[in-house]
Amino acid sequence: MTGPEVTGARRVDVLVVGAGPAGLATAARLAAAGAGRVEIVERETRAGGAPRHCAHGGYGTLLHPLTGPAYARLLVTATRQAGATLRTGVTALDWAGPLALRTLGAEGPGTITARAVVLATGARERPRAARLVPGTRPAGVYTTGELQQAVHLYGQRIGRRAVVVGAQDVSYAAADTVRAAGATVVAMVTDLPGPQTTPARAAGSRLRHGTPLLAGTTVAELLGHGRLSGVRVRHRDGRTTVLPCDTVVFTGDFVPDHELARRGGLVLDPGTRGPAVDGALRTSRPGVFAVGSVLHAVESAATAVREGAHAAGAVLDHLARTDHLADADHPDADHPPDADRAAAVPLLVDPPLLWIAPNRVTPADRLPYVLRTATRLTRPVLHVTQNGRVLHRERLWTAVLPNRTLRLPAGWTHRVDPQDGPVHVSVRP
Repeated sequence: MTGPEVTGARRVDVLVVGAGPAGLATAARLAAAGAGRVEIVERETRAGGAPRHCAHGGYGTLLHPLTGPAYARLLVTATRQAGATLRTGVTALDWAGPLALRTLGAEGPGTITARAVVLATGARERPRAARLVPGTRPAGVYTTGELQQAVHLYGQRIGRRAVVVGAQDVSYAAADTVRAAGATVVAMVTDLPGPQTTPARAAGSRLRHGTPLLAGTTVAELLGHGRLSGVRVRHRDGRTTVLPCDTVVFTGDFVPDHELARRGGLVLDPGTRGPAVDGALRTSRPGVFAVGSVLHAVESAATAVREGAHAAGAVLDHLARTDHLADADHPDADHPPDADRAAAVPLLVDPPLLWIAPNRVTPADRLPYVLRTATRLTRPVLHVTQNGRVLHRERLWTAVLPNRTLRLPAGWTHRVDPQDGPVHVSVRP
């Protein structure tokens, strides 16, 4: 079912943009449920998203663990077997209408009009230039995605000595990729006070591989002409040190790939920088949904798949309601398909929390929320309030770290009053 884009205008029932875990899970669930013609467009030549080049484990389940590539193949196979049409090498360029997109593929431009559109465009790491790291422009500078593709997809050689910038889960995965390529990790560098991963993983890197972690340290300059020769780092006390290396990997610092959402005039959340959505993953445009890392950069593939399945249910409800509205005598005829979305109120976080997703709430929402914090929190108490009313209170019995996911259940949403203003989430000692 893969193939080049068909030139000209076409109509489908549901158009999914992006064939990563979230998009594939959404399409598979919709096709299996009989949503009509479900089509996915993916700009890469192969579907599967980031797991395609994540050769490490951690995917699947405890009973059936998988590597990233095996997990991607499983999702692609399930999507095809469900009956969805998967078109790779096709880029969604811009909107041609409220529920229509202009595309470009191997056979030229086209326009696809749908009854519902699901944005699953993912996220990307900010490269060295976007992080404003000064110095020369030598070879040997990577992001995690670039490194993993070079090593695992194309079998390219990297240098011999690497510095990894970051100390979160993706940073340790990048360090493993460096070692898999036959190179040595000279050091890991983070501007935060400590690692943002599990204690076991941090200790394994330090003790098993002898990799030092330079906490409270920033990259001040890249050195070298032609090929990287070193990285100048600045410690918290102002001292600078040069780490000799021929490779540097900038990890983390993800931003949602929200170009389509922005061009479509969708409301963006200032915290996540992705589309603002309610618990049904509806955006500000009726009939347009968003799932996965475009909403919150970046969560696990399992979270993306779970959101995809959840969004599929909301899309099915939307399709059913629009069908019913065609019948003027149907009881839902006076209930617009976007009425529930319009009733959503903003869901805001107070410092030191950075963002929450979904970031709008209705009383019917049931999808658990994911949050991030800017600082380490030791056994904090989460408070959810609306106009002074306490909707939910919960103590967390473990420490919460920056760049690590914090989850909030949705059992309190039925207490939300759509007429009572924004809902706030805060933490207290």
